[in-house]
Amino acid sequence: MVGVGSMVVIGAAALLIFGPKKLPELGRAAGDTLREFKNSTKGLADDDDDDRTEDKKESK
Repeated sequence: MVGVGSMVVIGAAALLIFGPKKLPELGRAAGDTLREFKNSTKGLADDDDDDRTEDKKESK
């Protein structure tokens, strides 16, 4: 687990490396990436649930 002190150090390092103008853009890109990943994994989980339902119907 990352503590508050670690988060401050990581934030300060990111600010020094990328600069204040680039950080919002990087945050947005990271958010978009996580959103796409979440939607993709949700689709995979839904497909898996559908397969299980079909297997139960066929076995009856």
